[in-house]
Amino acid sequence: MFLWMAGGGTGGHVYPGLAVLEALKAAGPVDVLYVGGRGRVEERLVARAGIPFAGIPAGGLHGLAIWRAALNLVKLAQGFFAALRLGRRHRPDALFVTGGYAGVPVALAAWALRVPILLYLPDIEPGLAVRLIARLATRIGVTVEDSRAFLPAHKVVVTGYPIRSEFTGTDRTTARRALGLPEGEQVLLIFGGSTGARSINLAVVKNLQGLLEVAQVVHISGERDWPQVAARADELPATARERYHPYPYLHGAAMGHALAAADLAVCRAGASTLGELPYFGLPAVLVPYPYAWRYQRVNAEWLAARGAAVVLEDARLGEELVPTVQSLLADPARLAGMRAYASALARPDAAERLAEILRGFQSGGKEEAG
Repeated sequence: MFLWMAGGGTGGHVYPGLAVLEALKAAGPVDVLYVGGRGRVEERLVARAGIPFAGIPAGGLHGLAIWRAALNLVKLAQGFFAALRLGRRHRPDALFVTGGYAGVPVALAAWALRVPILLYLPDIEPGLAVRLIARLATRIGVTVEDSRAFLPAHKVVVTGYPIRSEFTGTDRTTARRALGLPEGEQVLLIFGGSTGARSINLAVVKNLQGLLEVAQVVHISGERDWPQVAARADELPATARERYHPYPYLHGAAMGHALAAADLAVCRAGASTLGELPYFGLPAVLVPYPYAWRYQRVNAEWLAARGAAVVLEDARLGEELVPTVQSLLADPARLAGMRAYASALARPDAAERLAEILRGFQSGGKEEAG
């Protein structure tokens, strides 16, 4: 099978594709090419996974000045023709796309070549790119049932969020041993997604002493704020420094260890939280990123409404982070309930279900596309 992959912009959109690819490869040989925007997050993550990458021109349209949107429209047209040339040289059997503006020209090229398209929506509510691609898609996988209302219902399959195989089979004891964490203490995991989260990092640096009083803290800052975080760690007294475990980034199984080891997470509400928090049964304080469209807000409120998380406003982080964390960690019954509610939302077979759809495209031929 020759598979195209496209979309992304964040790890929460790239990692589902990598998980599905792993599930496909478990059943047989797969050749793959990731087609995405040059110089973006997906290029770096895909390169790390050892997957061939073809960069094409791309640019967003939503919320931009008219002149910028016009320039990006030209880029999207250039991206379409670049993807079309790629497809004509080596026509794929299927396209797996997770949205994002870089996915639009690739999906248009696949549709023009009558290549079947599996669109996967990691978030709950689709943005403009996903709505456009949905018109071209053969099938659409979604993380939760609520997404069906936004998309052509006859194409939709509720699959859940695909979890990477390197996360599977990790138990708490093994995870804590791997990260050097004591078994008998509570662990707070703080992270901000694939690029970090500045407001969360600043709130942690400001309130670190209070957080360390109630838990061992695993803090994944992202590369951008790492110098400031490392400097704060060096200032701590020896006893406090032993309780603080900062990292610029954790890749692969190490991130799975952090999720498995934790009693509570503080994080953004990107797409991955809909899959990874439930998979590990991890209660969370979710801090939606306030300067983008409403994806993270919708994701956070969905988890909170089901008892798996609480929502903390970004603007209130400095004042409310410590008391929120302290109140949750001091209430074992509430934490246990949140863990149970989170676990009930897990769909550990999501990657296999999406891989099965792609294999069906190959066996059913290309006439289903469009």
